[in-house]
Amino acid sequence: MASLITCPHCGVRPKEEFTIRGDASLIRPAPTASDEAWHDYVYVRANPRGRTLEHWQHVAGCRRFLVIERDTFTHEVHSVTDGAAFARENGR
Repeated sequence: MASLITCPHCGVRPKEEFTIRGDASLIRPAPTASDEAWHDYVYVRANPRGRTLEHWQHVAGCRRFLVIERDTFTHEVHSVTDGAAFARENGR
């Protein structure tokens, strides 16, 4: 059975319509941050097992960016939020 993602704009769609774009829990350092802070932001990544927040794009649909809470072990999708709404809610 195919995995499904519920796009807030297009409804329930197969995951093949989406492309993962990366970790949504990272916070960009200030422009004046140290080189070490920028190095960590750009190159150092955790590979957690369990629930994570990820940026995805609905490339075969509305083309919107979404923030998906997904379990990296079971691949179960727990929530889907529009990327712009997520940014407003989290002050980004």
